[in-house]
Amino acid sequence: MLSLNFTSFPTLQTDRLILREHALTDANTLFEMRNNDDVMRYIHRERQKTVQEIETFITTFNNGFKQGQHLAWVIALKENPAQMIGSIGYWRTDLPNYRAEIGYMLQPDYWRKGIISEALVKTIAFGFNEIKLHSIQANISPANQASREILLKHGFKKEAYFKEDHYFNGEFLDSEIYSLLNK
Repeated sequence: MLSLNFTSFPTLQTDRLILREHALTDANTLFEMRNNDDVMRYIHRERQKTVQEIETFITTFNNGFKQGQHLAWVIALKENPAQMIGSIGYWRTDLPNYRAEIGYMLQPDYWRKGIISEALVKTIAFGFNEIKLHSIQANISPANQASREILLKHGFKKEAYFKEDHYFNGEFLDSEIYSLLNK
């Protein structure tokens, strides 16, 4: 079985980006992102009501990394590594089956600039080469055309369409599942 046992948090770099561990200093930015209607339009998760709830979320999430449950990075530009502009990572892992779910979000000022694509290339490579995943999946809202396009661009294939498979804000919603196999 796979494990997420790293001696320290793996910081990754691309041409423009640093992918680093979440810090409590990211709480205000993450709070703004998770309460931005545009950012959260297709992310069906409860929104935190206070920055303190986000701080607890960050602490819990970082503890989950230490326990080998998941791995997610803050996306920051190299010229300002302390300023979070997004996040990407393996939010749900199915290590006995060598599979993990990737997810991402980005501040709207950085949309359509290739940021998620650049971060996705690096995290996919890390997932296959370092974690040794066999497959990576993404679960998106069928209405999220931008996410679908970026997944297809990076070789993901549509694996499933689930009708009304989850309940959020008083309604049943559909999901599309995309996956990428480690060849």
